[in-house]
Formats: sequence, structure tokens, C-alpha cells
Amino acid sequence: MSLSVALLASSNGTQFSSGWILPFVGLLLSIALLPLLAGKWWDANRNKALVSLLFGLPVALYVAMREPALLTHTALEFLAFIALLGSLYVISGGIVVRGSLSGTALANTAILGLGALLANVIGTTGASMLLIRPYLRANRRRRDGGHLVVFFIFVVSNLGGCLTPLGDPPLFLGFLRGVPFTWTLGLWKEWLVAVGAVLLLFNFYDQYKFTREDLATARDLEDEVRSRERLSISGWRNVVLLGGVVATVLVSGLWIHAKWGDTVSTIFQAAAMAALALVALAATPKRAWAENEFSWHPFSEIVILFAGIFAAMIPALEILRSQGASLGVSEPWQFFWATGALSSFLDNAPTYVAFHSMAQHFPDEVAGTTGTVLAAISCGAVFFGAMTYIGNGPNFMVKAIAEHAGVRMPSFFGYLGWSAAVLLPIFLALTLLFFR
Repeated sequence: MSLSVALLASSNGTQFSSGWILPFVGLLLSIALLPLLAGKWWDANRNKALVSLLFGLPVALYVAMREPALLTHTALEFLAFIALLGSLYVISGGIVVRGSLSGTALANTAILGLGALLANVIGTTGASMLLIRPYLRANRRRRDGGHLVVFFIFVVSNLGGCLTPLGDPPLFLGFLRGVPFTWTLGLWKEWLVAVGAVLLLFNFYDQYKFTREDLATARDLEDEVRSRERLSISGWRNVVLLGGVVATVLVSGLWIHAKWGDTVSTIFQAAAMAALALVALAATPKRAWAENEFSWHPFSEIVILFAGIFAAMIPALEILRSQGASLGVSEPWQFFWATGALSSFLDNAPTYVAFHSMAQHFPDEVAGTTGTVLAAISCGAVFFGAMTYIGNGPNFMVKAIAEHAGVRMPSFFGYLGWSAAVLLPIFLALTLLFFR
């Protein structure tokens, strides 16, 4: 029995009272409010580390005393999370798209559509890291770029990756738990509605913003953003290394996980990805780093904040695992919204596992591998990751890269306002179409 399955079977969550959820709530509020109340202070990663320690360390110490195996499991999950993000961040940082893409509404929509497809091959994280820098360069002459990055997070970092287990971590866990590799291709209708609706809204809104900006300035904006240079890609060795990351995920899941379990699989995956990142660091010319304006600051911010998040959310996840059956969730639409609501603020991978375990007893779920309920859980975990900056790993990374490039991004609540206005009506339509 793997470590994660053993923990799910043995831990009943009773060692955590509801009060232990408060550190997680406090950390979320700090991430949301401190940039508004103390922006200059919050900019320093050292201060982010202090806040992360303040809320995460007490929980980690308590878990270590009461159930050390649970803390070990969380540490391994964090290691896998950071290894994947770090390797993709370093490797994609050495892939340079030279020339220029057009920063028009139609071209931007095409880039997001390409990212939605690519996310199913190299994951939402890989697609985000590969495309965000050329996307930002294509729109460098745009005065207001916040909405461009918000929709990029919606489509490339989240919605796009629901067609294969490689697309998003929850689906890969489903594959490890017996869901056939090709089963997620059956979600193409939900994918098409969600991605298509967001792309359509984005195209209309970006064209509106583009026209307003063009009329407000004396310059010809359309002429300025038009592509004049031939596109070329430098860093093909890094493209091969990117394929190595995908191969590592498949090997660790298909072979090592099946033979030796979670712990060995996670350690192998982290070690292999670290090796691939080191090769990229050694092989990438300094000029490529400079052209991509590569910096360790965005990645450091992710490591610092998510270390606290992973620790602080342990009680919330354990309470969900132990008491999830008492939530009264039985209909597909309930699974979609319950999985989604929790995936917006908790790690969507363990949330998926918790609701997948609840769905095992449903008549239309053969070993949890078929049926409308599993589709609802899968779409809820993947799609709702776009609701907040912390809903999915790439979200905060893309935000950090954009801010480092000078883009003024919405606050935590500002982003939540965007996601509520754009995504919730689409999720309601998905409910009526597929999950009633």
C-alpha cells in the first residue's frame, strides 16, 4: 500500500479541531491583504518568509508530534510540487522565442488557444512557463496588460489541461488510482465549452481595450504591435529537456509508482527533474537568460509562500478526508461545485483524491473510473483552480513573472473579482449542460 493510500485509510482527522484551520485562513488573508496594506514591505521575499513561517511552522510542529507520517507525506508532496515547477521554470527560461508576436486581440487569442492545447502535452505548468514570456513581449507596448495575464492564467494555467492525465496533477493522481489514461479525452465537450467561452469573451474584451487605448493615444497602436520580425526558437536542447520532464512524470507514474509506491516515485521524480534543471543551467548560454530576463525572484516567492500553504492546509485537508462523507454530496453537480470550491483555495490534487474516494460507492462509478460523477470531480478540480492565485501552482508563478516584467496585476481580491465575473457564469452553464 502506498504512503498516500495508507494515510487516507488510517487518518480520521479527529486529531484536528476546527481551530487548526485558522492558521491557513490567516495565511490566505495575509496573501490577500498585505500587498494592499503594506505593499513595499511585502515585496521583500524575506518578509514573505516570515509570514509563511508564522502560520505554517506551528501547524507543522503540531503534526510532527501527533502524526509524523502525515508531515512526511506532505513534505514529499511539496518536494514533487517544487521539483516540477522548478525544473520547468529553469528549462523554459532557456528557450528563447526570437522575433515578435503581434499583440493584437486575435493574435493574443490564438496564443491562449495554443496554450490550451499544449497544456495537455506538457502540463499547465509547462505550457505556462513556455508561453508567458513571449506573450508578455508581444504585448509590451500595451499600456494596460493586467487583463491579458489574468486570461492567460484562466486558459493556459488551468482550463486547458483537462484532456490528459499530464495536463493537471489531479488527473494524474486519478490515473494512478485506476482511471484509464485515455478516459480524460472524453471530457472534450466540457473542455471545448469552457475554453471556447473564455477565449470568445477574451477576444471581445481585448479588442475593446485595444481600441480604447488606440483612440486615447496619438500613436498607431496596431502598427506598433504588428509583428515585423521573423519568428525563431533558440534553445532546442532545452526543448528536449522539457520532453525529459514529461517522460519523467510518465516513468514515475507508470512504472516506479506501480512497483515501489509513492515515496520512491516522488524521490525519483524530484531527483530526475533536479538533474534536468542542472543540465539546463549548465547548457543554456547567458545570452538566453538575459533575453528572457530570467530571475530567481519569482520562483523564490513560490517556494516561500507555498511551503507555508502546504503546511497550514494539512488540518483542512484531513478534516475534509475524515468528514467529507457527511457533506451530503451525492449529485454530479454537487461534486462539481464542492470539488471546485475547495480546489479554489486548497491543493486541488488531494481535494480530487478525497472526493474520488467518496465517489467509489456510486453505482455508475466502476472502481471510480467511469461516469458523470468522476467527470464532475475532474472538471471541478481542474477548472476551479483558476478561481484564485493559489488555486493552482502555475497561477502565482505567472503572476510573479508578469509583475517582474512590469505588468500591474490585480490584487488577490481583484483577481477573485475577475474570476467570479468571467468564470462562474461559465461554470453554471457547464453544470446545466453536463452535470445536472
